[in-house]
This record gives sequence, structure tokens and C-alpha cells, in this order.
Amino acid sequence: MCNWVTTELAALAVGVTCATIRKWASRGKITRYGTPGQAIYDLDELMAIAVRKNGGAPLPGSCFGGDGLLPDPGE
Repeated sequence: MCNWVTTELAALAVGVTCATIRKWASRGKITRYGTPGQAIYDLDELMAIAVRKNGGAPLPGSCFGGDGLLPDPGE
């Protein structure tokens, strides 16, 4: 099951800017879904990429880990 989020929520969740989310989509690093006027993204896909970029550690300030809102995955 996918957790669909808007560009703004995707950026907030992984601790990057909206421009970075759009750039990742245009470069094929993430999949963009939705309509031409409303992009949505799979949060699980975004989190997997962001955690890999962070050396496998949860992202500080993201929804997961550190001082985020949700417990670290695997706890």
C-alpha cells in the first residue's frame, strides 16, 4: 500500500526542498504520480532514497527518527 503525499509534504517528510523533490522526479530518481496540475509521490519510495543518502541512518528532522514525529522504523 502506498502513502501518497504532495510535493510539499514529501519535501517536509524527507527534509529537502520542494525543488529537490521535483528535481529527483525529473531525473528519474523517484516516480511522480498524479495529474499534470497536481503531483503526488510515494512516501515509502522517498524515505528509502533519503535514508540511503544518509548512510542508512534515519533522517534527523524528518518524520522518522531523531526529533521527528514517528519512531525510527524497526523499533
